[in-house]
Amino acid sequence: MSFRASESLSEQIAQHLAQQIITGDLVEGERIQELRIAKELNVSRGSVREALLILARRRLIEIYPRRGAVVAEMSVTQVRGLYEVVGMLLQQVVRKAAQGWRQPDMEGLVAHVHRLQSHVGAHDLEAFFEATFDLFRQVQGFAGNPYMEEILEDLQPAVRRSYYLALHTSRREMEESFSFLKGMTDSILLRKGDQAASLVDEFCQHQCHLVLDSLMRVKQIEAAWAQRHRR
Repeated sequence: MSFRASESLSEQIAQHLAQQIITGDLVEGERIQELRIAKELNVSRGSVREALLILARRRLIEIYPRRGAVVAEMSVTQVRGLYEVVGMLLQQVVRKAAQGWRQPDMEGLVAHVHRLQSHVGAHDLEAFFEATFDLFRQVQGFAGNPYMEEILEDLQPAVRRSYYLALHTSRREMEESFSFLKGMTDSILLRKGDQAASLVDEFCQHQCHLVLDSLMRVKQIEAAWAQRHRR
């Protein structure tokens, strides 16, 4: 792993670990050992400890006395709460974006949609995943509300974790997501803020259901496995 001088070391370590949590390389309940991480990345334990505090604030891990840091659970309550808050914020963002975008902004927004479409055509799920957040970042900029941007930025790691899981639930989910995102973007460009907000609400509810269904299947598999081993 190569570190960038423009960001603090602890932030870069946090991003490295966050990516492993988002993609499922580190699973919920798994312990994150400071010493092992420090040796793997050739950094100090103090820097790792600071990174873990960052991840705790971003709700990706929990830190317990005497037990240390473990990957946070994705519970039904947490997932529903996350999408409820993010959905409300994004609805406000797209309403304001529909009012606030200017002619020079159109080219960049259309380019984002074309980029998403090309990733769908190439079946490039990872690139589509990243391009989705690039699109929303631009839309947030049109809204012109730094407080909303800051809150959404803080929530982004948890959103990325859920969205990554949702995109991997079925082969058609990338196409479904693109349909929502294109409809939302078209509505913004037509200055139909309420229509864009309605699509955002539908998109968030759709994603929430996918994540909850996936978590339920995982729990059922774990329960069946545990029952088999008790026999």
